[in-house]
Amino acid sequence: MTWLSFGLILTGVLLNAGAQLLLKAGVNQVGTIHLNWNNLWSAGSRLAFDYYIIGGLFLYVISVVVWILALSRVQVSIAYPMLSIGYIVNALVAWWWLGEDLNPMRVAGIGVLILGVFMVARS
Repeated sequence: MTWLSFGLILTGVLLNAGAQLLLKAGVNQVGTIHLNWNNLWSAGSRLAFDYYIIGGLFLYVISVVVWILALSRVQVSIAYPMLSIGYIVNALVAWWWLGEDLNPMRVAGIGVLILGVFMVARS
């Protein structure tokens, strides 16, 4: 794998992770969304105009473009497992920014993911 290919994969993964984090920040502001007709318009309009939600959707669009560029250069059996890097980034940033729990079991899981990504990248 070339440095350009790895850079595209990593950029796509980080954009995707950033999108998830922004979407979560947005729904944290809106609150729990109940799927019923009475609440649908209210929740939908609050989500549609939330800057975090808009930013998250924008990052998703850019991540898809970057991911397509990456897939044009790398086998999907190599690229797709690299998405696990996003789990690591999301767990750490969600702990730091959103105050989510990062317990020893999750840290151990992150360690396993790092080992797996390393093994796939080296193959």
